[in-house]
Formats: sequence, structure tokens, C-alpha cells
Amino acid sequence: MRARIRDGDQAAFARLFDECAKAVYNHAYRLTADWSEAEDVTALTFLEGWRLRARIDPEGGSLRPWLLGIATNVARNTRRAARRHDDALARLPRGERVPDFAEEVIGRIDDAERLAAVRQAYGRLRKQEQDVFALCVWAGLGYADAAEALGVPVGTVRSRLSRARKKLADFGGFAEPPPASRQVIGDRGSAKEEMR
Repeated sequence: MRARIRDGDQAAFARLFDECAKAVYNHAYRLTADWSEAEDVTALTFLEGWRLRARIDPEGGSLRPWLLGIATNVARNTRRAARRHDDALARLPRGERVPDFAEEVIGRIDDAERLAAVRQAYGRLRKQEQDVFALCVWAGLGYADAAEALGVPVGTVRSRLSRARKKLADFGGFAEPPPASRQVIGDRGSAKEEMR
């Protein structure tokens, strides 16, 4: 599939989108904590992936790490652009204040306080630690795949993840997501474990 995408096969790229869009969206949401921005990052990731398809090595496994690396960079660039936009708006004269109902809407989310605490602790990490933590813990990539996505050695991923986990534990115990419950399905002979 790598070679077909590299050669501009739209059907192969559509299949890649079908296989990886959810993982890219989830990763983008974890990086941005905003559903709308995560949708934008996901769309831009696949546009950028299509634009950069000629750089794909025709040999290799899943393209998921490559896409998550692109998503990480797109999210970073989006945040940078938003900061520049906010700075430009701050320089404009203040107009009449309009009520903002965003706080009311956010207040309806059951886990708003926990999410804010996790985001605050996560925000205290160095940028490189945030990227590794998001890829390895939240997106579920292995060390090698995260190293490929970020363009760094595997040892660097291991040490950054270790530091991130220690810091998050020190900040308030947010080092790992809660363990998923497991349920066995099927009869004894064909039972398999399903993540819920």
C-alpha cells in the first residue's frame, strides 16, 4: 500500500484514511483538548500526508506513526498560528463586551474539572515530553513507532516518556489513563478478550 500511495493512488490513500482517521483524530483531540480543532488538525494531517506522499518509503509497515507525526506537527503549527492571531486581536481596541456562553456549556461536561487538571499537569511538561507521552500513552504507539513519528532515536523516546511519567505522577497522579475493563466473549473454545 505504501508504494501505491507514493505513486498517487487515490483509492489506496482513501483506504489509509479509513484505517487511520480515528487514531489521528483521537491523537489530535488529546493534543488540543478541543473537538473542533481536532477535526481541523485531522483534515490538515491527511491533506499534508497527501502532499508529502512522495517522501514515503515504499518498504515498511503501518503508516500510522507517519500520520501521527504529521498530526503532532500540524497541531503545533495550529497552536502557534492561534497564538499569533490572539496577539493580533489583543492589539485591537476593546469593543463592547458580549456575553460568552462557552463557560456554561463547558460546565455541563461531567469530567471538566478532571480534564482541566490533567491538561494543566500535561501543559507543565516540556514540549518533547508532551509529544512522546501523547504518542506512546494516549495514541498507544510503541517506542519504535513513536521514534519514527518524531524522527528521534528509540532511546530518546524511552527517556522522555520516563521523565514525563515521573513528572505527571509528581504533579498529581495523572501518569496513565485508567485501565480498560476487559470482557471475555464467545464460548470456552473460541473465547477472546475484548477491550471495552
